[in-house]
Amino acid sequence: MARKKKMSVQVDPEYLKKQKEALVRRHRQVIYLNDSEMAAISHYCEKFRVDAKAALFREAIMEKVLSELDDNPPTLF
Repeated sequence: MARKKKMSVQVDPEYLKKQKEALVRRHRQVIYLNDSEMAAISHYCEKFRVDAKAALFREAIMEKVLSELDDNPPTLF
């Protein structure tokens, strides 16, 4: 019995380039924390071995924003 060759799907290199380009972070935001907030963040990072605080902040903020948008969809009027 002859085996069929699996056809690999080739992704367009231009599509991949556009996808990669869309993920580049160009907009810088600065936040200020008070001493107790910074202590809480530092404690969390030590406890859960978080090395990248920027990624932690980004994920937490986007999770909150997206859940709020899901709960309160924009209205037309």
